[in-house]
Amino acid sequence: MNPKLNLLHPYPFAKMATLLADSVAATEYESIKLGIGEPKHEPPEFVLKVLADNLNKVQNYPSTNGLPELRQAIALWLTKRFKLAQIDADTQIIPVMGTREALFSFVQAAIDITQSTNDDSKPLVVMPNPFYQIYEGATLLAGAEPYFVPCSIDNDFKGDYRSVPSEIWQRTQLVFVCSPNNPTGAVFSEADWQALIELSDEYDFIIASDECYSELYFTTPPVGLLEVCAKIGRNDFKNCVVFHSLSKRSNLPGLRSGFVAGDANLLKPYLQYRTYQGCAMPIHHQLASIAAWQDEEHVQANRDLYTQKFDLWMSELGASLKLNKPDAGFYFWMAVPESFKDEQGDPDDEAFVKALFEKVNINALAGRYLSREINGTNPGKGFVRLALVASVEESREAINRIKTLLS
Repeated sequence: MNPKLNLLHPYPFAKMATLLADSVAATEYESIKLGIGEPKHEPPEFVLKVLADNLNKVQNYPSTNGLPELRQAIALWLTKRFKLAQIDADTQIIPVMGTREALFSFVQAAIDITQSTNDDSKPLVVMPNPFYQIYEGATLLAGAEPYFVPCSIDNDFKGDYRSVPSEIWQRTQLVFVCSPNNPTGAVFSEADWQALIELSDEYDFIIASDECYSELYFTTPPVGLLEVCAKIGRNDFKNCVVFHSLSKRSNLPGLRSGFVAGDANLLKPYLQYRTYQGCAMPIHHQLASIAAWQDEEHVQANRDLYTQKFDLWMSELGASLKLNKPDAGFYFWMAVPESFKDEQGDPDDEAFVKALFEKVNINALAGRYLSREINGTNPGKGFVRLALVASVEESREAINRIKTLLS
């Protein structure tokens, strides 16, 4: 087997399972799962109907590049949503089977290790910390090395990429940005994007923007990487690619439908890689995806539900838990209550998630499991990620249980 597999860390949920292995859930309560970011809102019926009506398409092989109609639907959505002057549906868009597989495979295709002779010359992939663990795993298996940019209260939880030293940029081949961020909910501003684009031009690295939470906002749509490219006249999207999905936007995580868009010079070889990889979205999934990308009413209804839940949590627990409403997304990046401390007197996220499970049967995710310790500091330690994916009724119940726990 590939020895690089030994470099992979256990997934956060595997770490949670280990932490809770000897714990027993509070049996007087039904389980409320706020640990995994799996949307629980109802998927749009009209999309499911298109899917069902085209099940006979399973007898046909899909093309790796997807249906022209799907690429065109995505192009129209991108143009309207991000105010693009132009985007070529044939050369600047590739449908993919969800952002997870595309984020991973893109790194395998993009990283060039031919110039690497030792650990000091390994290519670097810069990424936020805490982060989506696919970024790290893809980096390690591509033969590169991750470089972590801490996302803390000092930089509004979105990471200060301007602070990265020049010697790091000189080895960097790709930069991951997650905006809106998972787990912090922070959003890159236009100025943040412009600064990163300038660095990309200076050091010639790829910017890979994971924007799968971009449609879960409260008032102002988050600015995207391609949108900023368009504003500065960078219509070839040089060295810029974005990843989008229907999972969160349309409550269709099992459809495994998304796309990557941007620089045609990057996407052309990536498409060839995908052809060999055998990643092609089933045709009935593509047809259902067209229907989803063409409708915004169900997306607004989805946002309204999340807004209702965030407002409920903020009104009921905002003061006692010192909650900060995120800029976008469906996560609370919550500081651990002061009553939960470790032996050193620091906020203990592991102790808090254990108490939630054992005392009130709520599943949450310890923040340290989403981060790496760098120079003795883990920026996720002392935080807990709560995914507000449960129903409004379950949210009310979870709030009451947490009040009981805190009292």
